[in-house]
Amino acid sequence: MTNYARSVDRLDHEIGKGVFQPEAPADYGAMFQGTGWGFIDWCLESYLSLVSHSHQFSNISIELEGDRARSETYGDVTVRWKGEDGTINVMRNLGRYVDEWEKRDGTWRISHRRYVHDMDYGGPVAQAEMYEMTGRRDRIDASYFPAAVDR
Repeated sequence: MTNYARSVDRLDHEIGKGVFQPEAPADYGAMFQGTGWGFIDWCLESYLSLVSHSHQFSNISIELEGDRARSETYGDVTVRWKGEDGTINVMRNLGRYVDEWEKRDGTWRISHRRYVHDMDYGGPVAQAEMYEMTGRRDRIDASYFPAAVDR
């Protein structure tokens, strides 16, 4: 799940596709229907128009049976975009990822995903002047090795 968050927040296709089995269905309701790989492509393309985005996960429950598992993960996703008038807008989505997993060739990947949307809210926001946004949405981000400060 942390690789999923990292892939969409850093716009990293390779990590994102590594989370899903190639044929894994991904059901995000009215937002997206297709495969996990298709969702990664769609999501990362959509996120190019955003100013910033952040995914956090919690309350993870896992049921394991051999080389198959099922999990429920609470997700908290916040995105920001700039409106035509220059106003910064924010949307926060709270929901759950209900995933089925399979271990193939020694690697666990999602074999079926269903996103359950519980609530959202948003609107225009004032950005704090005292903080500079230093997170990057690419492999120059400080989270990649070697650290971005070394480049």
